[in-house]
Amino acid sequence: MNSNILEAQRKLVPEMVDVLHRRYKLLTFIEMSGPIGRRPLSLLAGLSERECRNEMESLRELDLIRIAKEGTTITAEGAKVRAALQPSIDEWTGHGLIERKLQRLLHIEHVKIVPGDSDANDAVKNLLAKEAANEFTERIGDGEIVAVTGGTSVAAIPHYMHSFERAAHLHFIAARGGVGNDIGLQANVIAASFAHACGGTYSTFYYPESLSGEAHEVFKKEPTAQKMIDLYEKTDCVIHGIGDAQRMAEMRNTPSEETEKLQQDGAKGEAFGYYFDENGKIVHRIRTVGIQTEQLKKVPLIIAVAGGKAKADAIAAYMASAPEQTLLVTDEGAALEIIRKLESTS
Repeated sequence: MNSNILEAQRKLVPEMVDVLHRRYKLLTFIEMSGPIGRRPLSLLAGLSERECRNEMESLRELDLIRIAKEGTTITAEGAKVRAALQPSIDEWTGHGLIERKLQRLLHIEHVKIVPGDSDANDAVKNLLAKEAANEFTERIGDGEIVAVTGGTSVAAIPHYMHSFERAAHLHFIAARGGVGNDIGLQANVIAASFAHACGGTYSTFYYPESLSGEAHEVFKKEPTAQKMIDLYEKTDCVIHGIGDAQRMAEMRNTPSEETEKLQQDGAKGEAFGYYFDENGKIVHRIRTVGIQTEQLKKVPLIIAVAGGKAKADAIAAYMASAPEQTLLVTDEGAALEIIRKLESTS
């Protein structure tokens, strides 16, 4: 069923396509958040509890969901149906058009947009993670070395990973040193999570970003650092998040005078220890052993994951100079805001 057929059906029997879209949304949120209760599900889907109950009963009778005391989950058949419908639904709802427009505006290879705004709805963060996991699995091909950054967006992806053909050949590494105090959001831990989820291997790399200049120069000569630098030159895929510049400065306990300088220089986004202004110009960089921007240009597959309307400026700032082979996985909240801002300044 392509988007033209869906549009024709909408004109002929509008209520049928509305039901299709409503049930598709329910399947999507149940798959992301299940087991989930009816009340939170109705809030996620923007339905009344009565509408939600009726649709859930229909989906249950079709054996697409399973309703139990602990909550509702999707069945294998339900997941299969949802995945088959996704391309047509995305095209019909305008996601395909928005993706292509954003792709052109950002001058990158591909954009994938999930419904909702992760600032307003935590379940959307799960959608981002699942979409990123799917894209990685489909696109990694013969790649072997995968570098991942830290952060909440990337940390959520392994939850939706599974073993697949050639996964045992993948070797995951940290793309940078540690940031902040949450160990679960460190690149080392996340690299290990990816490996455990799909059956690959990983290497640990402990490098605190707070090292002095002298200590940094000494550390770069250590065998472990040299090994990682060599691996960065051979990296086949990078999976990374994008941070808000001021937020990242706070996480690093950046001195006030340096924070003020970032503001004066118009820093909006951060990635890989680099701070970017709205034009993609690097206005500051953190002293770290990690993958460098010049190395990114040679990486065949780059997946950036970031969403939320509030992060639109940060995403646009980094993407202004991102390698063209980048694939951006984002949400409607960020995508529409980025388009609005870019079109208003063009």
